Amino acid sequence: MRADPPEAPASPRASLLKRLPPNRITPLIVATSLFMEQLDGTVLATALPAMAADLHEDPVALKLALTSYLLSLAVFIPLSGWAADKFGARRVFRAAIAVFTAGSILSGFSQSLLEIVLARVIQGLGGAMMVPVGRLVVLRTAPRDELVRAMAWLTVPALIGPLIGPPLGGFLATHFDWRYIFWINVPIGLLGIALSTRFIPNLREEKARPLDARGALLSGVGLSCIVFGFTIVGRGFAPAPVVALIIGAGVASIVGYLRHARRIDHPIIDLALLRIPTFQAAIYGGFLFRIGLGAVPFLLPLLLQVGFGLTAIESGLLTFVAAAGAMVMKATAHPILKRVGFRRALISNTLICSGFLILNALFTPSTPHGLIMAALLIGGFFRSLQFTALNTICYADVPRDSMSNATSFAAVGQQLSISTGVAIGAAALEAARALHGGGALQWEDFAPAFYAVAVISMLSLTSFMRLAPNAGDELTGRGARE
Repeated sequence: MRADPPEAPASPRASLLKRLPPNRITPLIVATSLFMEQLDGTVLATALPAMAADLHEDPVALKLALTSYLLSLAVFIPLSGWAADKFGARRVFRAAIAVFTAGSILSGFSQSLLEIVLARVIQGLGGAMMVPVGRLVVLRTAPRDELVRAMAWLTVPALIGPLIGPPLGGFLATHFDWRYIFWINVPIGLLGIALSTRFIPNLREEKARPLDARGALLSGVGLSCIVFGFTIVGRGFAPAPVVALIIGAGVASIVGYLRHARRIDHPIIDLALLRIPTFQAAIYGGFLFRIGLGAVPFLLPLLLQVGFGLTAIESGLLTFVAAAGAMVMKATAHPILKRVGFRRALISNTLICSGFLILNALFTPSTPHGLIMAALLIGGFFRSLQFTALNTICYADVPRDSMSNATSFAAVGQQLSISTGVAIGAAALEAARALHGGGALQWEDFAPAFYAVAVISMLSLTSFMRLAPNAGDELTGRGARE
């Protein structure tokens, strides 16, 4: 592996950044992309009812604006590791930010559901390269015993997005126009391009592995058909036989990819990584746990606005506290994991976080707003600790020459689980509405959806309980202390 030098001369502002320790500079700059992506997603979730009214669509139908982005991520993420090895991390990261920003501009100019879905697909193409390649840079530059702290530094600025996203989305949708939720990405994207040009090393392999084009095609078709098929189930977008055919084609493509991957040396998604116990637990357990994460940003704003009758800005001012709790956690992640270990933290946190998902089902229009905010604040703290543990233990035992494959694999699993969460939450919501005779959504319709995703998230315990008691100790120095 080699690193090309930075491309631009230092500026006074750049010299200030250079005074930071190297293991903090890179995560903070990479976090620009995470901030933009998280801000975009949380603002969009809050503004969804306003967008639906403006575009004359059912609010539940607007889930396509969420899932189309996530679907695009799942399709293109497998290519991110290969692209970083082939062309260099900085070059790919910078181009990805540019594509994401262009997709944001197009989203803001959309005049129909179809247009915004297509623009979100373009955003997803940028996000597919932007986030995993940025994480790859952090993994390759941070010392192993500093990985937990590096991941925390990576996500702190990113959490500002969910922190300000809900109230900002509510403010823009209430007092201005929902289109501004996309256009605010433009200055952030330009800043990210400038900082990555100056500071991100252009890490790349001396000899990149060959591109598995057939595998990319099979996995892309499979993932897109499965996610899209489950997204439109019961929505009337296509006849039931057509939906079944789409899902069946997706399953057939995934089966074809599994057979293909066993026969070649460099598959686009390397299934051999699942032989590593810590990676396997993070992928399987993380997939189930993140289903709840994918559903909540879709369900909660709808519950507060459609179910409780709150305005977009009132909803945003309630939900932003979850990100505040997550930010508080980042300062305590390393000492907590060092004290209790990854296995114990993941098991206990799964139970706690699933409990807070169930708590969302108990909210009613008469629930005091202070109580809702307290539940979201505490739940955000524990949920963020879980994600930090998952994002770190995933790479605990992965060889450095397999990091690009591992980041692509993990990112596919993460995004697929989030889109699955949206699809399951929406399906449960539709089923509950049908049982009540159809018609407009009522707040009572949301409880079954929250229960469903909470149960699925709790199933991740089966993966975390298989971890060794000392799994990941090298990353925190826990073994040395004991």
